[in-house]
Amino acid sequence: MELAMAIRGPLLFCFLALASTVGASNRFAPLNRSSFPAGFVFGAGSAAYQSEGAAFIDGKGPSIWDTFTHQHPEKIADHSTGDVAEDVYHRYKEDIVLMKKIGLDAFRFSISWSRVLPNLQPYVTLFHWDLPQALEDEYGGFLSPKIVDDYRDYVDFCFKTFGDRIKHWFTLNEPYTFSLNGYATGTMAPGRCSNYIGNCTSGNSATEPYIVAHHLILSHAAGVKLYREKYKPYQNGQIGVTLVTNWFVPISLSAISQRAARRAIDFMFGWFLHPMTYGDYPKNMRALVGNRLPKFTEEESMMLQKSYDFLGVNYYTSNYASNAMVSNSMNLSMTTDNQANLTSVRNGVPIGQPTALNWLYVYPKGIRALVLYIKERYGNPSIYITENGIAEANNSTLPIKQALKDKLRILYHYGHLTFLSRAIKEGADVKGYFIWSFLDDFEWDAGYSVRFGINYIDFKDNLKRYFKNSAFWFMKFLVKN
Repeated sequence: MELAMAIRGPLLFCFLALASTVGASNRFAPLNRSSFPAGFVFGAGSAAYQSEGAAFIDGKGPSIWDTFTHQHPEKIADHSTGDVAEDVYHRYKEDIVLMKKIGLDAFRFSISWSRVLPNLQPYVTLFHWDLPQALEDEYGGFLSPKIVDDYRDYVDFCFKTFGDRIKHWFTLNEPYTFSLNGYATGTMAPGRCSNYIGNCTSGNSATEPYIVAHHLILSHAAGVKLYREKYKPYQNGQIGVTLVTNWFVPISLSAISQRAARRAIDFMFGWFLHPMTYGDYPKNMRALVGNRLPKFTEEESMMLQKSYDFLGVNYYTSNYASNAMVSNSMNLSMTTDNQANLTSVRNGVPIGQPTALNWLYVYPKGIRALVLYIKERYGNPSIYITENGIAEANNSTLPIKQALKDKLRILYHYGHLTFLSRAIKEGADVKGYFIWSFLDDFEWDAGYSVRFGINYIDFKDNLKRYFKNSAFWFMKFLVKN
């Protein structure tokens, strides 16, 4: 009740929306660790390029993100780089102390492929977009089938070197985002797209995203096969993948809007999960993309089926979906192939509270709808929510004491955890929840213009760390009874 009394202005909009969906009788229901099953894992997430820094020391080679941020600063909101980031490379010990103080069980981080080289369970991502620049230069990186063998060699080294300490591996993080923004819109590394889609010197938005995604999927399958055959029998770990998706709400009750919502999730989520579960792309994609969508061989299809021990899901927001008119334009693009119009507003009313990012609206009940959809469509796999969080604008004029008061972030996590708890009670096999992010970090094309962390980084004073109010909220939430 104290939290509700503290909400003012735009926060009231979000809180009342949450209350109306949870139900008036329990709108301020207690929520804590005991609201989740025994053994449920609570953690926080990061990625190497976004947080490590130390970009060019100790033998690390350049990645495509090192190159991209230096060659195309105009594509980063504040023209920044991850050269230093939060310097986790040197400060990881103090950050682990902070994690333990908050009460987290686990930490999700990525190994930098271009670097390759305690009390918290490590959940490790093998590829979080920072491809070695050398492979991009040699044969085009994920545009070439050669990448599958090089990826297999890389993860073989990681399994062999670190597998005695790591029991949870993620082959890829958000292959959708990498394919979309790297090869369709060109807003992220390596910055390729058709000239009628974005400001790129080369690329093909109609074909390259599908080629890259295909090789990502095959790399995933190769990594899983290797781990299961060579390492799992004695390392006794598990391996999965992290996929991102929004939830899509039909803009009306019409059948045509419902089909548009189904196409939207197939093109964002089913694009990857369907072949990893059933061995081929969704029928929607085959019908609309045609021969631009690569085909799997029979052997590849067999290798892909149920190629994960658990599924990582990154969820942030939802959209309304409606049918899009088919265009006769020759300017084909993966960005419009789903023939769905996606919007955050219906009849002038936003789907949820707007935030500092124009794509992120607060819609907590979408997380429940999503995991129940996965339960029904994909056989109820074990799920970890590997990213869930909210950004605030990085206001450099705001005193630190004020910046630490992140009430909307508290409300965001409260709402999503509430609906996640409900989904678990309805049979969804959800095993864990990872906050994005532990620290304010380099947010890809947004640079440092927004802050996702539950810990504040003072970029003006030697990267000092400060608990935000959300960190204290989680500290209380996570107290073991």
